[in-house]
Amino acid sequence: MLTNETLHTLETRRSCRAYLDRQVDAETLDAVLQAGTFAPTGMGRQSPVIVAVQDKAARDELSRMNAAIMGSDGDPFYGALTVLVVLADTACGTYQYDGSLVMGNLLNAAASLGLGSCWIHRAKEVFATAEGKALLQKWGVPNAERLEGIGNCILGYPAPEGEKPAAPRKEGYVTYVR
Repeated sequence: MLTNETLHTLETRRSCRAYLDRQVDAETLDAVLQAGTFAPTGMGRQSPVIVAVQDKAARDELSRMNAAIMGSDGDPFYGALTVLVVLADTACGTYQYDGSLVMGNLLNAAASLGLGSCWIHRAKEVFATAEGKALLQKWGVPNAERLEGIGNCILGYPAPEGEKPAAPRKEGYVTYVR
């Protein structure tokens, strides 16, 4: 089977659910964010926006809001110190797909650079609230009134217990029509 560095990253990336207490450095974060901005989007419209949150108070506020949607008071971000919030412009018909592709690029770029990552849901619900909309305004996110939360990409340096190997791939995952 053919392989290369990219395919290896795609095959070995897993969701990380435990992080070291160490912030992602600026150069590494910028590389991950750059990869996110090159995700394919419908007709090249680039409907998503990414909000990179490393401020502890803002990160903790997001965690609290996300947990409240689940009726919990735990940390849905598993201790990760960086949260990349992906939102997309609902004026574009492909906004959900566009944002999902950005999330995929962020997750895979993080793995390629030795970071742990995980897609954390409930961004849609968080940023549909008045409190969530106020955060976007506070952060100066353009066109915030048209944006819908797609996902939260948590990032950090994985703790040893944070990652596990891939499960075997299921039978019948691919059907060939040749």
